[in-house]
Amino acid sequence: MNVLFIHQNFPGQFVHLAADLAKDKKNKVVALTIDQRPAPAGVIVRPYTLLRSPAQETHFLLQDQEGKVLRGEACAAAALQLKRDGFEPDLIIAHPGWGEALFMKDVFPRAKLVIYCEYYYAAEGQDVGFDPEQPPLTFTQRCQLRLKNTTNLLSMEIADAAISPTEWQKSTYPAWAQEKITVIHDGIDLKRLKFDPEARLKIGTRDGSQAIEFRPGDEVLSYVARNLEPVRGFHVFMRTLPEVLRQRPNARAIVVGGNEVSYGQRAPGGLSWKEHMLKEVGGELNLSRVHFVGQVSYDAYLQLLSISRVHTYWTTPFVLSWSFLEAAASGLPVIASDTVPVREFADQLQVQTVDFFGQQEYAAALVAQLAKARRNAPASDRSHLSLPRCLKRQREWLSSI
Repeated sequence: MNVLFIHQNFPGQFVHLAADLAKDKKNKVVALTIDQRPAPAGVIVRPYTLLRSPAQETHFLLQDQEGKVLRGEACAAAALQLKRDGFEPDLIIAHPGWGEALFMKDVFPRAKLVIYCEYYYAAEGQDVGFDPEQPPLTFTQRCQLRLKNTTNLLSMEIADAAISPTEWQKSTYPAWAQEKITVIHDGIDLKRLKFDPEARLKIGTRDGSQAIEFRPGDEVLSYVARNLEPVRGFHVFMRTLPEVLRQRPNARAIVVGGNEVSYGQRAPGGLSWKEHMLKEVGGELNLSRVHFVGQVSYDAYLQLLSISRVHTYWTTPFVLSWSFLEAAASGLPVIASDTVPVREFADQLQVQTVDFFGQQEYAAALVAQLAKARRNAPASDRSHLSLPRCLKRQREWLSSI
């Protein structure tokens, strides 16, 4: 079978599935991408480039759409070259979010197109408007958000089938679209998440003196996000920290995440959300006990999961992070926000949830867990998310299309 993956940041969510399909010598697996990253063994990566940049004179409400059309155009040009080179896919698996799938059926009309349904934006009822502290969208922003779904809708209309990793993410789509969507998680590599008693993590200090080495048994609270921002509850976490560290004088917080904005709005005054929150609560914190480490390698992240005594995950109703599922699947105790995406897995993964805005209850839960020796739940309790099981379900589903 010839399989074509399309994702501007390939492998992205397709890392496990692409690797699995490429292991079968009867398959030829090709990927189109704009941002070249290490790919699974056996996958042929064909980068594409935009034919031009978006025009400055484009209507401001269409600027995002033009960017996606340009990606679709460039991706189609690369696909046409693949066709000239003799590659004709039986199956195309694409993330529709950046417009890359828009013209695939026009290049390869006989191929089955599967799209990955990550999220359908809404002006109310999901992440937008959930936190009253965040300023409401302007009329223009609401219009931009509505148009953000255009590529999703056009890709869904031409797709033969669609897949979503969680029931909640599927539920964000219109009812007619949900009929096309099958829910199968990407899968969690439980073997890599096994507790490592020899884990070590060295972190530099603010004053530049000798680095501190952390190991299992240390009283460590971990927080992980791609970027530190309110969509991932960073502001609530920071306001909780002073009380947690006051009650646990030997505890330290290790905070993983960059200072950009992945989702939502920017902090006031041109500051990063880290700078904004330190301005608010920094005076109440002993910052020598709070370690902001930025974005780290996956290996360092795995070390942290073995070292941490309790992990916290806070999110508005938005796409569920892999870090949440991996932390819980590793057996690490997790305190998480009681929001819809988390609820879908909380009972299965034995995760304690707290109201998103319940700052005192949040602090109390973290303090109570830090006071205990770490416990590790058996990985077998998480078998429904195991990589082999999820890949088997994905292969069976793809064969049925």
